[in-house]
Amino acid sequence: MHIIDGKMISSKLKEEYKNKINELSKKPNLVMIRIGDDAAAEIYTRLKGKTCTELGIPYSELVLNQDITQEDLLKQIDELNANDEVTAILIESPIPQHLNILEAFDRIDPSKDVDGLSSINLGNLAANHPIYTPATPLGIMKLLEEYKISIEGKRCVVVGRSNLVGRPMAFCLLNSNGTVTVCHSRTKNLGDITKEADILVVAIGKPKFITADMVKEGAVVIDVGINRIEGQKGIVGDVDFENVSKKCDYITPVPGGVGPMTIISLIENLIRTAQ
Repeated sequence: MHIIDGKMISSKLKEEYKNKINELSKKPNLVMIRIGDDAAAEIYTRLKGKTCTELGIPYSELVLNQDITQEDLLKQIDELNANDEVTAILIESPIPQHLNILEAFDRIDPSKDVDGLSSINLGNLAANHPIYTPATPLGIMKLLEEYKISIEGKRCVVVGRSNLVGRPMAFCLLNSNGTVTVCHSRTKNLGDITKEADILVVAIGKPKFITADMVKEGAVVIDVGINRIEGQKGIVGDVDFENVSKKCDYITPVPGGVGPMTIISLIENLIRTAQ
């Protein structure tokens, strides 16, 4: 069994991207929109900002009021779209429930949609000519590449169908000639399907949901989950790491697996906005 070390790979890529950024005639310029005072959103923007600072990428954080209307949010996005100095815009999740985040994503100029979550950029990915791939799936693809894990002809199962991870992940694997099945909350006999996976990607948001009896011997298991269990310290993934790791050839830990790759993949997309 091999541990897929996302922290190590992200550090390696950070040095590579630092050199690319230094060679750019014009630096990317990121604006992160955060709405309200959600603690998780605040942490995510802080981590992204820290990485931007380390790599010399200008960024700013636009914090909007919790009760902002959809109309005013769209106006803010329009202003950023019209600003030639801004090359990249992202909206940090989660946002207040009264707002339509899909409409907001679609309002971002596709050339500035660094998260790749607008319908246009997701459509480009589905059509196999991606411009910006959502950061988490992009990071997972880089992990598989770095560990020389072939996708072509493999049975790939994705558990979760969100626009953030599950759907774009399926497109990425399909575009690399994997045979892809997407499972979700309505899937029947889930364990029978996951047991067929050569590559299993889990992004369902339930702690230790995937157990050893749901995974076949020699599988590659990618755990996207970040969960806290009441009364326990630290975070756990969607996979029962302790037991599943005994059966698989490769597995990502939580923390230290997919998480670090998400931010470094955002940096790759930022570089593309400047190019």
